[in-house]
Amino acid sequence: MPSEALTREQLEQRMFALHQASLELVADISLESLLERIAHLASEQVGARYAALGVTGDNGDLERFIPVGMSPEEVQKMPHPPHGLGLIGALMRSRSAIRVEEINADPRSVGFPEHHPVMRRFLGVPIRQGDQQLGQIYLTDKQDGGSFTDDDQKVIEMLAAYAAVAISNARMYRELIQRDRILTRRNENLALLNQLASTLAVATDVEEITEKALTQVMGYLRLEVGEIFLRSEDGKSLRLAHHHGDLLEQLWQQDTYRMGEGIIGGTAKSGQPRLITLNGRDPQQVHPAVHDQCFHQIACFPLTGRNAVHGVLCVATCHPQPLDELEMQFLQAISAWVGTAIENVGYSQQGKRLAVLEERERIGMDLHDGIIQSIYAVGLTLEHARLLLKDDPPLANQRIEQAIRDLNSTIRDIRAYILDLRPRQLLDENLMHGIQRLVNEFHANTLVETSLKGPADSLDKLPQVQAVALFHICQEALANIAKHARARKVEVDVWAAGDRALLEVRDDGRGFEPAQVRVALGHGLSNMVTRARNAGGEVDITSEPGSGTTILAWVPFSPES
Repeated sequence: MPSEALTREQLEQRMFALHQASLELVADISLESLLERIAHLASEQVGARYAALGVTGDNGDLERFIPVGMSPEEVQKMPHPPHGLGLIGALMRSRSAIRVEEINADPRSVGFPEHHPVMRRFLGVPIRQGDQQLGQIYLTDKQDGGSFTDDDQKVIEMLAAYAAVAISNARMYRELIQRDRILTRRNENLALLNQLASTLAVATDVEEITEKALTQVMGYLRLEVGEIFLRSEDGKSLRLAHHHGDLLEQLWQQDTYRMGEGIIGGTAKSGQPRLITLNGRDPQQVHPAVHDQCFHQIACFPLTGRNAVHGVLCVATCHPQPLDELEMQFLQAISAWVGTAIENVGYSQQGKRLAVLEERERIGMDLHDGIIQSIYAVGLTLEHARLLLKDDPPLANQRIEQAIRDLNSTIRDIRAYILDLRPRQLLDENLMHGIQRLVNEFHANTLVETSLKGPADSLDKLPQVQAVALFHICQEALANIAKHARARKVEVDVWAAGDRALLEVRDDGRGFEPAQVRVALGHGLSNMVTRARNAGGEVDITSEPGSGTTILAWVPFSPES
């Protein structure tokens, strides 16, 4: 029985009701509930017994199919959801509506699957936005037994237009939420990376670096087990250095692997991360206890520095959801940080060892060229005196007195070296007290006439950084005088002028050529310049051979601060 055409008033009422319902539809930003509401609304608007909404994926295939009008039991009885064939497939490829009076008689129909309800009449309208098809509205069999009319088609086409806007909005909102979550996670990852970088920047021990990194990574990602293997000094093997996690005592069968051996050695050798999915056919290297637990994945990351791989980080998770791309990138970044930190510690230790060797070499050369030669000369003088004891006792006595004077001079030289080698700090005292202590020690060890001039308290407000810099510059200057200057008199002045605190150290020693300063005095003078510049100041060095040396250093100082 054909359906009667609607009057103008009835059509306007339906259009108004559709408009009101569609406004609520567009306001729905939940894609899941939105799709079902569209199907229900389409069924209500034309009085259809069955309705469905198809959603088209990016590849053009039928991604989802939401039926309305069938009970859950009827849906479960069907062997499979629609594949996008027959009239459904025709509508997916169509730009306009399809209306069919007898489904089985239409040449595009491929029939219904087993247990599918009997359906006769069909109205399908594509949901399009521009040239893109977002989905389709399917309607079959009106409840009054009539046919779908032109008015029904117009109403559903209008609903499809609203549905296109609603689906597009909901998808955009879902993408925004997803991007927001990704950005939030990236920010959290960056915050942890920054925190870890701050920790690693001041760490001076490989044990401390790896322990803190493993602890923070496992806590942040809620991982159940974590291990770090470190490369041996000879670079030929990797040993287990850290294990965290109570579920297992050991993740791998061995605690030592050769480079290239197994998953651990292979990861270190290739420098590429490995992601292992545990599905009952686990690698032989995994510890047998792993099979008794709920682990789903093991990930291994090389600890890569600038020049080499220094170890391997392994993590295992029981969570059924695999590690995603962001988590893998985060773990890879952490591993690179740790590898670089380990490498920096090695460079620091090498630098310290090299500095010690250089200082030993310098001291050895100084001792050989100065003190040892002086002692050798004393020995020759005493040997000559022994030969003169019988033939010329007065001259022998002169030689012995000369040897005594030379030995006293050598003792002063030894004291000067002790003065230079003994570390000093600015203790709980102001700058003037600290420099007075340096001057007293210098005089006691060298017997050189030394004076100090300066204010008693006007430099009390000098900041610690600037005070320590002037203290060490004074120490370096006095040490150089003791070792090289052969001075008879040293004057130390400290004063404040304008926005500066100044230190001047003058001696009447043998001086030197400024162009040869590095050769003549080693690192002493360059250390002074470095200390002054680190404190915001500068050092001026004046010297001529035979005319002594003057060292003037200044640092910024504001007495009102």
